[in-house]
Amino acid sequence: MAKENSPKFIYKNKTMIQKGGGHSIWFLGFIGALVYYLHVHSGTFWLVILAFLKALVWPAFLVYHLLH
Repeated sequence: MAKENSPKFIYKNKTMIQKGGGHSIWFLGFIGALVYYLHVHSGTFWLVILAFLKALVWPAFLVYHLLH
């Protein structure tokens, strides 16, 4: 029985490679959010940590403000 190749996956040398590029777009969004939040929360060490944590969850803020 032949293997079915779905459009999402390419099989090369028994290794499954998934097509996708969302991670690089998310990373660019993370860098942009980090720069923005560092500009807003510049000051003490804990505000910089807060800016980093906010940059990690920026998609949640985006969805909340779009749906609110």
